[in-house]
Amino acid sequence: MATKIRLARHGHKDYAYYHIVVADSRSPRDGKIIERIGSYNPNLNPAKVDLNFERALYWVNVGAQPSDTVRFILSGEGVMLMKHLQGGVKKGAFDEAEAQKRFNAWKAEKDAKNSKISKAEADKKVAEAKKAMAAEVEANKAKAEAVAAKRKAEADALAAKAQEAAQEAAAAEAEANGEEIPAEEAAAEEVAPAENAEA
Repeated sequence: MATKIRLARHGHKDYAYYHIVVADSRSPRDGKIIERIGSYNPNLNPAKVDLNFERALYWVNVGAQPSDTVRFILSGEGVMLMKHLQGGVKKGAFDEAEAQKRFNAWKAEKDAKNSKISKAEADKKVAEAKKAMAAEVEANKAKAEAVAAKRKAEADALAAKAQEAAQEAAAAEAEANGEEIPAEEAAAEEVAPAENAEA
């Protein structure tokens, strides 16, 4: 039986993630599997890989053929490197302790690189959040100024209307009581006697 290590798709249309599975090469993509050895989520940065290292190494050592994508994932997790180092131990090039030392050095370098990427991503999100907050503050400030200007205009209009109404009421009251002659009428009366005198 030809055994393959490949991805089985899960999730939905806009958010796909994958199980890393060992299956017969004749089985369909999402069909019957022999063993699930991990998962892969490419939607994150860096992509999240949850892998059973020992089982993955076992299947690679017994001849299971990974697909191109899974080979890339296994290389990123160090499975292919460990297989290579174990081959060196079998040939007597170095001992098990040296192989583990080399693997640990590679793993530490990879973890540092991933943490740097994660930190950069987190800093980017914080910067975007700050930018969005500043934009929201500016928008709120502009909106508050517009509302204040509108309220001031409404208050001025009401004050003018109230003053006009008060003047009209005072004029009506004065006319009703006969107390005061408006200035325009007084001026007209002064002009009329002058004209009569000249005549």
